[in-house]
Amino acid sequence: MWIQREIVLDAKPRGFHLITQVIIEALPELEKVQVGLLHLFLQHTSASLTINENADPDVRFDLENSMGMIVSEMGDYAHSLEGPDDMPAHVKSTLIGSELTIPVGAGRLRLGTWQGIQLAEHRNRGGNRRLIATLNGQFG
Repeated sequence: MWIQREIVLDAKPRGFHLITQVIIEALPELEKVQVGLLHLFLQHTSASLTINENADPDVRFDLENSMGMIVSEMGDYAHSLEGPDDMPAHVKSTLIGSELTIPVGAGRLRLGTWQGIQLAEHRNRGGNRRLIATLNGQFG
């Protein structure tokens, strides 16, 4: 069976934000999946999706700082109409990516013990973000 749903994430400040629980709550059908896959696609070019540490918030802080060191806002970017954080946000989004595929089994996401799904917001004020969640699996 296939299920597809749009999930609207509330606006977040720049940084890495755990969204695992938001996704689980938006897809109550997950509980019925014996084996399957969840594909997540972020419909934006200045934010990203990643899986990383879900327990220590220092990791999310360090990820944001590291991305700032890798991609400077001081670059000589041709695309600058939307502000100095826009083009660097596009570069960060390209580096991290806009989609994830996660195995589902026994009614839950098969993430590792310390793994969580994160929205990486690369803009100072990115606004609401739209995520397309496509769940495919054997329902029991």
